[in-house]
Amino acid sequence: MLFEMMTDKQVTEVPYASQYRQYLARMNAEEISAIRAALNELIDGTEINTAGWMPGANWIGTAYEPIYRKAARQNTTTAAKCFGLMVWEVFMDRPERWYSGRFEKDGEPIGSRTYFRPQL
Repeated sequence: MLFEMMTDKQVTEVPYASQYRQYLARMNAEEISAIRAALNELIDGTEINTAGWMPGANWIGTAYEPIYRKAARQNTTTAAKCFGLMVWEVFMDRPERWYSGRFEKDGEPIGSRTYFRPQL
């Protein structure tokens, strides 16, 4: 479950939904499932994740390669956006409570969203 940090309201939709559907339509079900499984594996057992730091820089031979090759048609900016939306959806679909926001590191804005579990 994903919640808005400031309002504590549950997030139930992926932003840029029409674009996101177009990206997903360019991949097959097995590729999408493999990406989601890889993301869930990265998330399992963690309490904080920053989307742009999760996949690593080289996607060749990984579950994420179809995002770049197919969904984004080999455009790195589009691939980053598609990846970020997939991360958003995976956090939204998880059973644990997660929050998301934009933060800074060493006084510089982080270019992607950070997801974290609340401290109970």
